Amino acid sequence: MSDRSRVIVHLDLDAFFAAVEVLENPDLTGKPVLVGGRPEERGVVAAVSYPARVFGVHSAMPMSRALALCPEAIVLPPRHHLYQEYSRRVMAILHQTSPLVEQMSIDEAYLDLTEQRRWPRPTRNSPHGGSRRGQCR
Repeated sequence: MSDRSRVIVHLDLDAFFAAVEVLENPDLTGKPVLVGGRPEERGVVAAVSYPARVFGVHSAMPMSRALALCPEAIVLPPRHHLYQEYSRRVMAILHQTSPLVEQMSIDEAYLDLTEQRRWPRPTRNSPHGGSRRGQCR
């Protein structure tokens, strides 16, 4: 990498609202979770857990259609105050990583990692166990 190269990372926390709901209630782990409006009020899906995506459910879909595709889904109303708190936590971690963070939305940001040119090598105690599996080449 030349001295003029910049390292910019785009972070988009997929299924953020659903992931926060699972963190708050671990009993939801592995279950199809939909966050959004009520189907009888023409509600729309705001977030979908991965187990619900298997059924073809996606965000911005009418909640009634989502429930037709995945009748066993657990529908939760949005809790924006809670998502804001988790977003603040994530952004604080990002700011510890880089002084240059540009938050684009509640679950999206850009980080300038140009100054972090040397990343620590994995050790035997790291999640990758010192192997190259799971690492970018």
